[in-house]
Amino acid sequence: MSGAVPLATRGALASVATACFLLALKGYAAWATGSVAMLGSLADTALDLVASCVTLYGVHLATIPADHDHRYGHGKAEALAALFQVALISVSAAGIAWEAIGALGAPAPTRHAGTGIGVSIAAIVVTLALVAYQRRIIAATGSVAVSADNVHYQSDLLLNGSVIVALVLDQLLHVRGADPVFGVAIALWLAWGALRSAGTAIDLLMDKEWPVAERDRLIALIADHPELRGLHDIRTRRSGTRDFVQFHMYVAPEMTVAAAHEVVEEVEARITAVFPDTEILIHLDPGWLLDARNPLIESDVMIADAKDRA
Repeated sequence: MSGAVPLATRGALASVATACFLLALKGYAAWATGSVAMLGSLADTALDLVASCVTLYGVHLATIPADHDHRYGHGKAEALAALFQVALISVSAAGIAWEAIGALGAPAPTRHAGTGIGVSIAAIVVTLALVAYQRRIIAATGSVAVSADNVHYQSDLLLNGSVIVALVLDQLLHVRGADPVFGVAIALWLAWGALRSAGTAIDLLMDKEWPVAERDRLIALIADHPELRGLHDIRTRRSGTRDFVQFHMYVAPEMTVAAAHEVVEEVEARITAVFPDTEILIHLDPGWLLDARNPLIESDVMIADAKDRA
């Protein structure tokens, strides 16, 4: 866990630094070219900076250990930061669409295509470096806030490419109206990205279960213990970079408390080895309850199914 904290923070810091650099670069290009597509790219970068600052704060808050008022920690701060990003992206998309649709009726000529194209190429190179760096951090930490930030910057790659195409069509090929059309396309792409990011953040806030493949892998791992008679009421969720698992486990009714505790420790060790940074809560049930169980709850039949799928 200690290694995940600085990684997620560094990912957010890299995002802030990149947004500052691109904001200055695109500000000059938008002024020099008069392009609606470039203006949309500039507006998106300005909101990127705000969103990245919120991400940095959210990642920092999520690393604060559990306290008296927040017994499960502060991991959901990342989801709140991601939702704030979604709101900013939606505002950006609406503003760009408004400007572009207005320009469709009377498209104004753009200028200095070389400047706009050069700035867009530089922005693509810088953004590619950031996206690659953040992907490594996401793989190591599972940070939802950094992941939402990464999705946004991936859309920036398409956005900058669209600006280049719009300027080439408008100035070099003299296709009038191409610039505002690409502005509308950029707005729609941003709106789609916001919708996807919102879904991920909402799933986290609503304590959605792990993906089926991960859950089956977990069940198969638990069920492989020789002292296990069955299990039920398995619940999983994710909060920030930390996972939570709880379930009931059947053991032999004649087993002593000490022996049963040893089984629990072994099962926890198995889970932690495969799913690190996971908080585990296990409730022991005597094996005779297995025959009297509610047929609707997860049981040894469910275990067999999960083993087959895992």
